[in-house]
Amino acid sequence: MKLAPRLAVSLAAAVVTATACAPQTSDNSSSGKDEKSGTLRVWLFQEVNTKPKEKVVDAVLADFEKAHEGTKVDVEYIPVETRAQRIKAAFNDPDSAPDVIEYGNTDTAGYVKDGGLMDVTEDFGAWDEAKDADPTARQSVTVDGKIYGAPYFVGVRALYYRTDVFDELGLEAPKSLDELASTARKVRAAKPDLYGIAVGGAYTYGAMPFIWANGGELATGKGGSYASAIDSAAARKGIEAYTSLFGDDNCPAAKCAGMGGNDTVTAFASGKAAMAIGGDFSRQAVEAGKVKGKYAVVPLPGVKPGSIAPAFAGGNNIGVLKSTSHRTLAVDLMKRLASKQAQGEMFDAMSFLPTFTDVRQRVAAEEPFVKPFVDTLAAGTKFVPASPAWATIDSSQVLSTMFQEVVSGKKDVGAAAGDAARKMDDAFGSAG
Repeated sequence: MKLAPRLAVSLAAAVVTATACAPQTSDNSSSGKDEKSGTLRVWLFQEVNTKPKEKVVDAVLADFEKAHEGTKVDVEYIPVETRAQRIKAAFNDPDSAPDVIEYGNTDTAGYVKDGGLMDVTEDFGAWDEAKDADPTARQSVTVDGKIYGAPYFVGVRALYYRTDVFDELGLEAPKSLDELASTARKVRAAKPDLYGIAVGGAYTYGAMPFIWANGGELATGKGGSYASAIDSAAARKGIEAYTSLFGDDNCPAAKCAGMGGNDTVTAFASGKAAMAIGGDFSRQAVEAGKVKGKYAVVPLPGVKPGSIAPAFAGGNNIGVLKSTSHRTLAVDLMKRLASKQAQGEMFDAMSFLPTFTDVRQRVAAEEPFVKPFVDTLAAGTKFVPASPAWATIDSSQVLSTMFQEVVSGKKDVGAAAGDAARKMDDAFGSAG
């Protein structure tokens, strides 16, 4: 999913509450119907500014309705914060459920386990455009070798930095994580009113690259069997590298421990930080802030100078609910919403990166801003464990709690990572 703006602490708490309130999931058997006319219901996510998105979607729906006489589409834009409750309830109530939904790519495994998403493996394989979907995007709709949707867009993070501050202090964009830390401290020393780099104890997806760059993993395994690896030596090294950025010499723990992704981007956009880890989807917020025209973006560097740290490949997908009574129409609508044309237009409207490699190359050539994010994707990205347990781990704030315990001094890295590993293994075990 496009997780940077959506995984702040407040959202995670909301998802915990929503999940707890959701009714128990049924077996969600297929309706067995395939009506060729009638009304299809679609749920898409609200954005900070949904209007440009609506314009692109409306054009797709107009073409769809023209191609299918006697068919109408009703679209509802739902808040991301309540998606867990809404979607799980829909799985249990086919009569009020949508036919097609937008969903976060980290939700795939959980929704498949809940029995809500339709297996569209054959449809996806027969779709000519699917051959150009990048491997990470394809992985995000795949569970145990079967495909449960179409990738809609991909979100990835890179390093935003203030060109005016760097020019004034004679600094260059950092080329390694060690250089990132030393540069941040140089900025803070010269300009005590600025964070060298804004970091957040609740910014899990901004911290993950530090773990991966140091050779660590979140978990090992595949399919239905995972075991936490967050307490491995390599992972602990990455945790230490990230948490070392909290302190009076960069981003004071008292102010930064509770910050999430939105908070770090806001700090940068408002001129309170010289650097921040932000997504391609953060551009609108940065452009609307005080630093407009005074920033640049480069890939987040890795451990080795000149390397790129593996980034989390977030994003959203479009799927068909198993309970739909309009299977053929719903699959066609899924493909149209996630088509190359629609993804290109969505990039123009919302700056969402396309999941098709050829479309992404084209928009990168047309828009220089995209290049650091495309380079990051090309260098190799990572994804969360494809387990329904991830939703529990994420919404329970297991990793953010770990970071905050270290930052606050309550636990050392070994103890915090060990506790997080036990919680993750409990979740993996409960998920079967």
